[in-house]
Amino acid sequence: MRNILKTISALAAAGALTLTGTVCNLPVGTNTTAVTAVAADDNNDDWIHAEGSKLYDMNGNQVWLTGANWFGMNCTENVPHGLYARDVDDMLSTIADHGINIIRFPVSTELLMSWMDGEPLPVSSVQASYNPPQDEVGEDGTVTPAGKYGNINREFVEADGKTLKDSYEIFKVIMKKCKKYGVKALIDVHSPASHNSGHNYNLWYYEPTAEDCGGMAVGHFSKKQITWDDWKDSITWLAEQYANDDTIIAYDLKNEPHGKRGYDGTTCPSNMAKWDNSTDKNNWKYSSEECAKSILKVNPHALILIEGIEQSPMFDRNSTWDTPDKFQPAKGEERWFGAWWGGNLRGVKDLPVLPDSGQIVYSPHDYGPSVYAQSWFDKDFSTETLLKDYWYDTWAYINDKDIAPLLIGEWGGHMDEGKNQKWMELLRDYMIDNHINHTFWCINPNSGDTGGLLDSTFMNWDKDKYALFEESLWQTTSGKYIGLDHQTALGENGLSLSQFYSSGEGSNINGGSGTSKGNSQPSVTNPPASSTTTTTVTTTTTTKPAETTTTITSQVVDGPGTEDILYGDANCDGTVDVSDAVIIMQSISNPSKYKLTEQGKANGDCSNTGDGITNADALAIQKYKLQLIDKLPV
Repeated sequence: MRNILKTISALAAAGALTLTGTVCNLPVGTNTTAVTAVAADDNNDDWIHAEGSKLYDMNGNQVWLTGANWFGMNCTENVPHGLYARDVDDMLSTIADHGINIIRFPVSTELLMSWMDGEPLPVSSVQASYNPPQDEVGEDGTVTPAGKYGNINREFVEADGKTLKDSYEIFKVIMKKCKKYGVKALIDVHSPASHNSGHNYNLWYYEPTAEDCGGMAVGHFSKKQITWDDWKDSITWLAEQYANDDTIIAYDLKNEPHGKRGYDGTTCPSNMAKWDNSTDKNNWKYSSEECAKSILKVNPHALILIEGIEQSPMFDRNSTWDTPDKFQPAKGEERWFGAWWGGNLRGVKDLPVLPDSGQIVYSPHDYGPSVYAQSWFDKDFSTETLLKDYWYDTWAYINDKDIAPLLIGEWGGHMDEGKNQKWMELLRDYMIDNHINHTFWCINPNSGDTGGLLDSTFMNWDKDKYALFEESLWQTTSGKYIGLDHQTALGENGLSLSQFYSSGEGSNINGGSGTSKGNSQPSVTNPPASSTTTTTVTTTTTTKPAETTTTITSQVVDGPGTEDILYGDANCDGTVDVSDAVIIMQSISNPSKYKLTEQGKANGDCSNTGDGITNADALAIQKYKLQLIDKLPV
């Protein structure tokens, strides 16, 4: 499977198959003229895909996403915080120099909608000038050079050196600077409205029964209710704008879906995020799957991050989503599992999101006792007790059973030399030992319940907190930080992916062995023995699941005087899978080396049958495997 996906990525990057721009129409209401797409990245070779619980680049080499959050675009300022104090080049260069290879940028749907509609919101709390905007020659011939009196965030202002650009233009500058320093971006839809406390809202759209829907799901600037379609269409729009630029490699569809069942009523409330097989809008499994499909139509290479929810029923005790919770239940009478907001991924076990797409990453959030004194901290906790009491059944099993990759989207907190610091160290070490991707919360110092990696001036790094965090950054055995860009090194002293994998040096995800093809294995954690207050966990052997294939018996056609045609089966192995798309692309790009049999040509001509083997046939197979179409368009 790794070689198959490697070939698809390489051929697509080389232009053998155009996978973007022709697949999906723009969302309804999109302004196609006021806001232009970003310029294409000439390399566009840094896309990442999933195999089992690990992530790989286009060459089949394992990669590790180790980053941090930089918030502000989710707030009413509509720009990452701290740029009133620091130049964006200075900020991003120091982030790269400190080994952060990806930044999770929280945004609001309201902000994305303003960009999509061609009316970008303004920014505030930014210092930007270039004064004078050009060289000035005095009467005595003295030259005052451009920028002498003011030169900070100069690309945030217009040619006059003082008129601030809009939020989308500034966003594009920030993305360009990320590319310059070898840093990748992860876009997180943090809240419906632009709101500094928008993360407190349960859902990803306006729901009239939800608490504070009028303040957090109605636009702060637009005053419009933000609908389910607004959420899906606006993030899809951004994904399409950056489909040919691999600076943004991932999209986190919604920050911390949550909500509790409550103690009364006979049905699951519509203001609670749930995870089941319904098509209800508050069903996070359904909503995230629909949004993921929409994004993958315009960019099949993007990673899609799916967070968890808060509560889920104890099905083994006959609870359902309609079962009311019980106030202060006696031991053994609990009805619901709890979790951190966005942390509960128990539903993935039976109801995964697009399991065959190769682009899904599950992204729980996890915090320590300084944020809230959860019950699993009411003891002298250890890695083993945290796994038994919370981590394993809630999210760690996804990695341990090789179901899909994990990325802990938020973790962090205050350095208290006590329980909270102990928890951070335990989680950090568990992520390192098990190759779990992560983005630390946060770079900003202005997060009240956690603090940040920078001090209150946004200028200096908290040495103690950074030292704790730094061990979890991807780095070589000699201490060089490893980026996710094949061409551009990470910061001043880091490495590009190409430099790292050509060096033969090991890293902290393979024990320093120097393995370069992503076949290092994490330390497998046996499922912990069950606690008395949770369902029993059965110990099983962790094995990698077989590749899923699909036999399309409904599309077998008898042809007079010919063998039966199994449309899509270009390599004639009796099944239709991604390897058929690969052989079609190879036969087109290098026909002297890769030849289809006559039967393979008949089978492979599965899009607009009769026009021969084309890129459209390979694209149709890939779309079918991504579940973007129900059947091949023969």
